[in-house]
Amino acid sequence: MHKEVSSRVTASIVLYQQSAREMRPLFEAIARDPALSAWTVVDNGGAGHACALAASLGGRCLQPRRNLGYGAAHNLAWQGLSSAEEPFHVILNPDISLESGTLSELARIMAHLPETGLLMPRIVYPDGSEQRLCKLLPTPFDLFLRRFLGKFGSAFFRNRFEQYELRTLDMSIPREVPCLSGCFMFLRAAALREVGLFDERYFMYMEDVDLCRRIGSRYKTVFYPHISIVHGYAKGSYADLRLMGYHVLSAMKYFAKWSWFRDDEREALNRRLSPLPEIQ
Repeated sequence: MHKEVSSRVTASIVLYQQSAREMRPLFEAIARDPALSAWTVVDNGGAGHACALAASLGGRCLQPRRNLGYGAAHNLAWQGLSSAEEPFHVILNPDISLESGTLSELARIMAHLPETGLLMPRIVYPDGSEQRLCKLLPTPFDLFLRRFLGKFGSAFFRNRFEQYELRTLDMSIPREVPCLSGCFMFLRAAALREVGLFDERYFMYMEDVDLCRRIGSRYKTVFYPHISIVHGYAKGSYADLRLMGYHVLSAMKYFAKWSWFRDDEREALNRRLSPLPEIQ
């Protein structure tokens, strides 16, 4: 049985200034997972020791000459991993923590959901509290409210925020969700081959929203709450003006691509919130 599932999942992680000490728990957890076939770490800068640690644990270490950005670096990793032709690929942020065996369980769940192209498990903070990472595909107004009006915007436009963050739905059950976070994306490789991975016009931010939308136009995108992982979730663009600039620029590129105003496809995808049958 172990041999049967040992070559089902590939993985990619993009680093930027992480140390080997920071990354050891995650690297060791995924390296021990019986579902993992191959994994690649891309060092976008300042993470040479961590990248070398990945190589010592059986991963592949790539060190491009410049910071490629989040999406382009994952694309570089995928170019090598896709030749393995495994059915699933997982994208992880470096601040993820999970137990060995999590990938195996997610592969089992995805095998029961053949129409699903993307699955995200329940994401929690290190203290165990839940992160609200299930959302509708955004309008420009949604992103403006969240980014620039903060708590005032949340209070004044409470109903809109609750609708956007799906707070009125029962999220204790598996269901379709149109927009899932890029911090942990469990993907069907066939979907990636069909729609492509990340759009490299986004240096960082919004590339996950764009990918969710493209996959969602042909497959289901699913939130699965019965498996949990931990995510540090630094929200860097809220504290760093340079990162905020990247966020704003990416949002402008996103809406220039998909429409600033009327967007019938977005509205159709945002209505797809159906619960899924439980998987034993």
